[in-house]
Amino acid sequence: MGIGTILIVVLILLLVGGLPVFPHSRSWGYGPSGVIGTILIILVILVLLGRV
Repeated sequence: MGIGTILIVVLILLLVGGLPVFPHSRSWGYGPSGVIGTILIILVILVLLGRV
C-alpha cells in the first residue's frame, strides 16, 4: 500500500467521524466534514495524477 492509499483511508475515517450525527456535534453543522471532504477530494485528485 502506498502513502496515498493510507492517507485516503485515514481521511475517509475522519470524514465519517466529523459528520454531525452525534448529539454533541449537532451544533457544529457540516463545517468539519466539509473541510475534511474537500481535503479528501484534493488528495484523490493528486493520487490519480500520481503526485502523491
